[in-house]
Amino acid sequence: MSATAPSRSASRRTDLLHHPAVRMVLPFVNGGAAGMIATSIIQPVDMVKVRLQLAGEGVAGAARPTAMGITRDIIAKGRFLDLYSGLSAGLLRQAVYTTARMGFFGTFMNQFGAKAKAEGRSVTFGERAGASLMAGGLGAIMGNPADLALIRMQSDGMRPLAERKNYTSVLNALSRISKSEGVLALWNGCIPTVARAMALNFGQLAFYSETKAQMSKYGLLEGWRGQEAGRNLAASAVAGFFASFFSLPFDFVKTRLQKQTKGPDGKLPYRGTLHCALRVAKEEGLMRFYRGFGTYYVRIAPHAMLTVLFADYATKLTMGR
Repeated sequence: MSATAPSRSASRRTDLLHHPAVRMVLPFVNGGAAGMIATSIIQPVDMVKVRLQLAGEGVAGAARPTAMGITRDIIAKGRFLDLYSGLSAGLLRQAVYTTARMGFFGTFMNQFGAKAKAEGRSVTFGERAGASLMAGGLGAIMGNPADLALIRMQSDGMRPLAERKNYTSVLNALSRISKSEGVLALWNGCIPTVARAMALNFGQLAFYSETKAQMSKYGLLEGWRGQEAGRNLAASAVAGFFASFFSLPFDFVKTRLQKQTKGPDGKLPYRGTLHCALRVAKEEGLMRFYRGFGTYYVRIAPHAMLTVLFADYATKLTMGR
């Protein structure tokens, strides 16, 4: 009796994981959990990246801060926990955005995989690119309010004391922003957010999936100890670089748009995505869009790597592949 009870329990868990409804939901759950773990690790770097992008706004010859300088300044003022400002918003964003984008990507890839198998061929890079672009756009639309709250919370410490909002949590930020600026204000910067997400997803998921497929096709690391882990790590490094390179300009414009609030004249500094991009290019120079690339890479690449590695591991545990 005692010997068979654990066996029956394990069998029931296995049957549950293979239920069609559960199999449909698992890519979303695995992706969201992976994104939240990665965000908890990377949050301080993201905080510094936002401060770098907002420093010297609207001034062509402004002094150029460094990531180390900003970090030292925060710690020197005894505000070490400021490095984790917006963590609740970051986790909510991952719970919505990454759950959606990773889940949709997995769903789309399953469909493309089934189609390719029926046609006796491999999934093409174009199909991977299409799946990543569609998943990124859908996820970004759903996650924009949390993303905006994250930017507001992270930039609040840069304001004069009298002008700070002192948000206590992501829910507090979302509630106050919607009350003072209207519910639609939660989707400020949605266009560059969607563009950034599509660019990031393309660089991260399409290149990760394609790199793994090419390494397997050409037998790279074949027969090595830890072959699968080595391929996953190499593919995630490639994905991290391309995710950073393609998405930073969109991330820069998104940050500026989501940070902006109405001035004393009741007007916003930027009228929209194109106006923001043109104004920055004119007043601050084209290279401003890539300011902080090193910090952005350090934030995006490890996050991209950790997310796909954690998601892969979770998928292997729960879906057996």
